[in-house]
Amino acid sequence: MRVNIQRIQRDIENLSSFNATPGKGVTRLAFTKEDREAREYIKNQMEKIGLEIYEDGYGNLFGRKYGKDRELPSVMVGSHYDTVINGGPFDGMAGLVTGLEIARYLVEEGIEHENTLEVVAFNDEEGVRFGNGISNSRAMTGDMKEEELDNTFDKNGISLRKAMEDYGIKPDLEAAKVKEGSIKAFFELHIEQGPVLIGNNNEVGIVQTIVGLDRYDIRFIGKAGHAGTTPMNNRKDALLPAAEFALELNRIAIDAGYGAVGTVGEMKILPNASNVIPGYVQISVDIRATKEEVINNIHQEMNKLIDSLKEKHPVEIQVRKTLYISPVNMSEEICTILENKAEELGIKYEKMNSGAGHDAMMMARIAPTSLVFVPSKDGLSHHPEEWTDYEDLAKGIELILSGVLELIG
Repeated sequence: MRVNIQRIQRDIENLSSFNATPGKGVTRLAFTKEDREAREYIKNQMEKIGLEIYEDGYGNLFGRKYGKDRELPSVMVGSHYDTVINGGPFDGMAGLVTGLEIARYLVEEGIEHENTLEVVAFNDEEGVRFGNGISNSRAMTGDMKEEELDNTFDKNGISLRKAMEDYGIKPDLEAAKVKEGSIKAFFELHIEQGPVLIGNNNEVGIVQTIVGLDRYDIRFIGKAGHAGTTPMNNRKDALLPAAEFALELNRIAIDAGYGAVGTVGEMKILPNASNVIPGYVQISVDIRATKEEVINNIHQEMNKLIDSLKEKHPVEIQVRKTLYISPVNMSEEICTILENKAEELGIKYEKMNSGAGHDAMMMARIAPTSLVFVPSKDGLSHHPEEWTDYEDLAKGIELILSGVLELIG
């Protein structure tokens, strides 16, 4: 069994060319010109393979290679092709290319199978444009709600629904839901985005658990004033409690243990002038852990912190939860299959957890799911210098191919 490395490299490089920031990494946000260009490339590759192409009510793109029995549930492989701003060429794309290459292999080798193979391409996993994340797979599981389409906006004030309509998609969340029992298994390959595999000299990681995500939008509303003429004891400086919150969240996450993390990643300050007291600050909060009780404990401590900040500072504090996904265990059965296949193929592997969120965590709600990691050079990701050697990527693809062949009948 050997996949075509040159073809894999061609796909990765071609997809990376549909980019809003040439020379500064890959930037491809959902429902943009670059998204459309990449989608057309993916469709073209699916057509060349001979897959039947269709799109659902959220714009998920699928290519089907039918099995002998079309009534049987499908085996699905794929990932996302959107990126962060100034990201790298492998995040998401590696998993999508995995699906394309497996489909090519089945066609070229003339392999007959009972279950249908589906290759899926998600275009809004990162959530950079609208701040929601993992949107495509949430639509498939029924976790995306109509109000999110109308109440979520990009930085230009365009709603998610309007962006989709301008793109040419009429949102139909009901039609995007997957029928229960229609997917036999979902496989996703992803770069590790960390240093563990390289540090341990292993070639793939077989993920056991994906961390839960708890995200918030917090707004501190004070009052702007002249920086020179407003006395210190007469200020409603919105930045002070925001800064204190960021420092304390760091402490709370460390004290929580179990590898939990808490991050203030975005901050908007208004009026944002050197001679004006900040009257408004908006921050993002991202909490992650592999245990739900740990996430809940951090949330409780965060609420206590906010209460104390309200008493200490003369500002209004508004908290809005933007996303919550519980920690998710991958299918033990498929993990065992992949472990056995790795040993048969002579691939050095280790069991590990994922500190990043992936579509696999939503897909696990509707189908037995697995997530396979391949090494990231220097543990770097979401960066223009993100890199995975193509030999390493090929080994991960071959491992998933062996798992697909086991389950596809």
